[in-house]
Amino acid sequence: MKVVRYPWAASGRAQAIARTEGVTKMIFDAQTDRVLGVGICGAGAGELIAEGVLAVETAALARDVAESIHAHPTLSETIMESAEAAYDQATHYYRPKKK
Repeated sequence: MKVVRYPWAASGRAQAIARTEGVTKMIFDAQTDRVLGVGICGAGAGELIAEGVLAVETAALARDVAESIHAHPTLSETIMESAEAAYDQATHYYRPKKK
């Protein structure tokens, strides 16, 4: 299992609405990168979870979510960023490579 947490402090929309305390967490199968679960905590989390439910129900891969278009700046981008972070490629979050 692979778990990725994306802090909303890195989100342009969260910055704009001064609600940076949130986090989006995605859980992936380590072998297949299939989305196993999503957790969202923050302003409007109830409105955002539907995309996570859809990803789990359709057996989406992290790449499927990462390559889907997400409007900018929106909090839904945190889901895309979490999926990108599964590949250490989140656009708006610096994650140093492990040695």
